[in-house]
Amino acid sequence: MTRLISVDDLTAEERIELIGELWDGLDRALAAPITPALAAELDRREAEADAAPDAGEAWPEIRDDLRRRLR
Repeated sequence: MTRLISVDDLTAEERIELIGELWDGLDRALAAPITPALAAELDRREAEADAAPDAGEAWPEIRDDLRRRLR
């Protein structure tokens, strides 16, 4: 027999586990469809990143700059 419970009765850890199970159960092709244009753009960005792995800024630098701007 299946017992129904309210999400409100779950602990935070149980909710996170449920979210994971729901996410894993999705058909990835339907949940996040990738158009040919998006696939091409992702491939282009991956190739660009692979060609210049030291390009860009590190996350701490970006975060600190954003914090300064928001003050």
